Amino acid sequence: MLDVQSTEKPLTHVKSKADLHREVNASGAWTVAQIEALFDLPFNDLMLEAAQTHRTNFPEGDVELATLLSIKTGGCPEDCGYCPQAARYDTDVKASKLLDLEEVLEAAKAAKAAGSNRFCMGAAWREPKDRDIEKVTAMIKGVKALGLETCATLGMLEADQAEALQEAGLDFYNHNLDTSEDFYRSVISTRGYQDRLDTLSNVRAAGMSVCCGGIVGMGESREQRAAFLAQLANLSPYPESVPINHLVPVAGTPMADQKPMDPLEFVRTIAIARITMPKARVRLSAGRQELGRAVQAMCFLAGANSIFYGEQLLTTGNPEAEQDRALLAELGLKTKQNCKAEVLI
Repeated sequence: MLDVQSTEKPLTHVKSKADLHREVNASGAWTVAQIEALFDLPFNDLMLEAAQTHRTNFPEGDVELATLLSIKTGGCPEDCGYCPQAARYDTDVKASKLLDLEEVLEAAKAAKAAGSNRFCMGAAWREPKDRDIEKVTAMIKGVKALGLETCATLGMLEADQAEALQEAGLDFYNHNLDTSEDFYRSVISTRGYQDRLDTLSNVRAAGMSVCCGGIVGMGESREQRAAFLAQLANLSPYPESVPINHLVPVAGTPMADQKPMDPLEFVRTIAIARITMPKARVRLSAGRQELGRAVQAMCFLAGANSIFYGEQLLTTGNPEAEQDRALLAELGLKTKQNCKAEVLI
């Protein structure tokens, strides 16, 4: 464990020491030990470094508003332990067909009118069929025509499917790693970790930006949480958009009785995501409603600069838009105004 808590050195030494250890790593990658050392920093020191990193890379300090619409809900054949959309679990989620194009465009218009920059479309598939891709590309073209950034999360993608989405104008593809590789099998057995990495490779090869993060509070250890962040940060390049979800236990799923994660540990996770992926949009995603206003404010201070905005995510509740606007106004935070995708390549 790195000695990063010495009280005999000035606070500025904390940052230079972390930078030094990163620079001497021959591969240029973040190690799990380095990220564990960040977790072990005194809370105020970690928050200061994260806030400084955020201000350096996002001097305007704006917050991106993204709206997520479930275009195909439920009936998923996978066994993700957190997900109420899995067909094998007895939850309140009912399977539905793919939405019509007009329904999607009406939702996108409403999102834009409410101030969203990015419109995300999610479907509960293991992987889409080619006929599904044809329908989704029409949705992408329609949403792009409204002047919004577009994002989709449809499951695993083959290379030709990724190319078709890119040709339709898709800006971002979301495919989360969910957690660290060694904890992954405790959560999911129907899709391998490498399957997720392969999809991300196909997305990059097609020329799209990557939205990739995961869920914390599923029972993983701090070391496993550090390994998850290291995996994200060491993607080349790391994702332009990093959604960090706080587990929302849902009745009927295997994680229904999972104990809540310490809110300060969640804030630390956000801060470390900011430090290790300085130019990414770090998004507060599922679970914001349970965190409350004060913890969300700390997350913004720690470098979160994107939120899912609106009353509903895929199947879980989300703070209503008016509450979000009130909180951002009270904190004096501006919202991102343009809808041009930020890219790292």
